[in-house]
Amino acid sequence: MAKSAKTEKASKKDAPEAGAPKIDIGISANDRKKIAEGLSRFLADSFTLYLKTHNFHWNVTGPMFNTLHVMFEGQYTEQWTALDETAERIRALGFNAPGSYAEFIKLTSIVEEPGLTDTADWREMVRQLVAGNEAVCRTARKVLKIADDAGDDPTTDLLTQRLNIHEKNAWMLRSLLA
Repeated sequence: MAKSAKTEKASKKDAPEAGAPKIDIGISANDRKKIAEGLSRFLADSFTLYLKTHNFHWNVTGPMFNTLHVMFEGQYTEQWTALDETAERIRALGFNAPGSYAEFIKLTSIVEEPGLTDTADWREMVRQLVAGNEAVCRTARKVLKIADDAGDDPTTDLLTQRLNIHEKNAWMLRSLLA
């Protein structure tokens, strides 16, 4: 049985529009953008710290080798997993997550370690990682304020968890220099 022209027109009219619906999670588009921009800076700081921690894991030497090699491995492994959570939160807010070295370098507040031609002193490695963890904390606090003001509980929860970890890492690393 063939459909009439009138029935076919009505079916097309009632069909859903192509593409995904607009994001409506109770946070304004402007606030979502501000939060995503802040999370992008946080992601860049986190990735730069991850890379530095991994670099130092590979290159640490001296009397603290075993202790630091194991400690750095635990920290960079945990940091790696957290990067994905942060990027996915940016995506959930409706924005693309940065994902290239060029983007991270523009967004990070942490000075990148250019590479080690000579083995750096383990104390300097620890100092840099204390400073890096604290930089991540400062960035997280700025974004936390924006997210809290916008009522973005998932982002505030994510950042609160990250603050706990990075503050603890900074404390443990600093304790090695006391």
